[in-house]
This record gives sequence, C-alpha cells and structure tokens, in this order.
Amino acid sequence: MSEQKLINVGKISGVFGIKGWVKVFSFTGDRGNILDYSPWQLKKADLSKTINVVDGALQGKLVVAALEGITDRDQAASLIGWDIFISPEQRPQAADGEYYWSDLLGLQVETKEGVPLGVIDSLLETGANDVVIVKGERERAIPFIQGQSIVSIDLQQGKMIVDWDPEF
Repeated sequence: MSEQKLINVGKISGVFGIKGWVKVFSFTGDRGNILDYSPWQLKKADLSKTINVVDGALQGKLVVAALEGITDRDQAASLIGWDIFISPEQRPQAADGEYYWSDLLGLQVETKEGVPLGVIDSLLETGANDVVIVKGERERAIPFIQGQSIVSIDLQQGKMIVDWDPEF
C-alpha cells in the first residue's frame, strides 16, 4: 500500500469479549462499511502493521471485528489506539459526478476566471449542503453545490474550478 495515499477509516477503540475481537470506531459513512475493507494497515506512532479482517459485525452502535492472528483479549488490548488505514484502491469506484472527500483534499481551487483561491483543506457536512474549506491567503467556505458554486473537478490535474467571488 502506498504510504502517501492511505486513507484513515477508523481506530481500534477497545476489546470485545474474550476471543480477541476488537471494538472499532469507524469514520466511514455507514459504520459497518469498514468491515468490507481488508487488509487494514494499522498505525500507531511510528509503528505499522498489515492485518486481515476475518469476521465482523455491527453490535448495536458498535462495530466489532475479528482480526487474523488475534485470538485472545490481551492481544486485542495491545491494538487499542491504533489507527486503521486502507488504500484508495480498496474503495468502490465512485459514480460519475460523485467524489470521495479524501480525493478532494489538497486540490487547487481557482475561480472560473483563473484567480487562485488556495487548496481544499477540509469539508464540512452542514445538513443543507456540504461546504468546502479552502485555505489560501485567507480561509473561504464554499458550498459544495455541483453545477452552481462548483463548476468542475479534475482529480487528474488536481484542480477544482468554482463560480465564486474572490473578494468574498
């Protein structure tokens, strides 16, 4: 898995039972989707290991997983606090006109007239519509409305064109 392209999808947050299962805090849109990605690249500080998911389930609001080679509670406890990463290739292909947020981060943003505004730093869910946070000489919050404020997105060129007043 490519180091720079890894996507943080969750964190091991606890142990579940006595057979080595772990509790997982999932960052995926549907919590249970994290179980569809295997192997996981686990990272904590400067340590890293690859581990396969062999079983998993939603338990109420929890996601629990059985990991290859982890067979008891003590082994599971040693993984608490490790972040879970996957490679972009493990995700399903996005439909036309749809994008994974992680693919938008870092894109250069400019207006239709070619005025550079900065790069996408983060995205926010607001309920009404998502908002792109662009950091340049100042921070801007631009509604993510394709066909209106968002004119085009070119992932290959790393650029998003927006219909936005650079003074706003």
